[in-house]
Formats: sequence, C-alpha cells, structure tokens
Amino acid sequence: MKEGIHPDYHPVVFVDASADFELVTRSTKTSDETRDIDGVEHFVLRVEISSASHPFFTGQQRFIDTAGRVEKFQRKYEKFYKPDDSEASEAEAQPEPEAESSDES
Repeated sequence: MKEGIHPDYHPVVFVDASADFELVTRSTKTSDETRDIDGVEHFVLRVEISSASHPFFTGQQRFIDTAGRVEKFQRKYEKFYKPDDSEASEAEAQPEPEAESSDES
C-alpha cells in the first residue's frame, strides 16, 4: 500500500436505537462520542434505520418519517397534484351560450 493516500480506518459501533441493535465494525467515519468495548475505543455512530429495523429485513411494514420528508415532498410537488382553482372559477363566471331559436318567420 502507498503511504499517505488511504483514509484512517477506525473501529466503530453503529447504534440503531429504534431496534435496540448495535453493530461493531470498522469504518472511516468518526464521531465525537466514543465507547470502550473490550478495551478498544470505538466511535459511536447513530443510525435511523438498520437491518434490524428495516421493513425489508423484518417483514413488518411501518411508516418512518424523519425530519418531515413526506411533507417536504408534498409541498414541492403539490402544484402538480392540486387542480388549478383559477380555471374552475373562470368556467363558472362565463355564462353558457344559449341555444338560438329557429322561430324566425
């Protein structure tokens, strides 16, 4: 291996609080929080979803909305899904054309 081109590789523990699950591994990510596991200092990285809580692996479907992602998406695309009120009000304001009578003699 070449010296000085590879990132630092540290022991870490990924913590999924929603499933009470921890995965001890190694990563280039770090954090301010550390934990001593078997005499080795590990960086603690908190995750929202892991294999212990993901619906694909658990078989349970549940709704997880972090930081209002659904609402953000709906606000972004609401103009494509809501009918345009200006067109509806213009149609109501215009009178319907009356049928011409053929009584002219």
